[in-house]
Amino acid sequence: MENSILLLTIGLGFLWHGALIYWVAGLPRQLKKTSKNITESDPEKSFMLFWLDQYSWIGLLIIFIGILSIIRGLI
Repeated sequence: MENSILLLTIGLGFLWHGALIYWVAGLPRQLKKTSKNITESDPEKSFMLFWLDQYSWIGLLIIFIGILSIIRGLI
């Protein structure tokens, strides 16, 4: 019983943190149906887009881990 409550609590924490990241960063550009043009003349913009995409993927991964932990805690 203690492990299930712990997993549920950790899962909710992961889900909350991932949701906050998703709220800020949104979906990664790889999952959107927009053009993926990156101007090579502006390396600063390319660098910022790269890190925003990485941040988005991290948020999705944390949400996924949270959902798995919640399911495991409920079973």
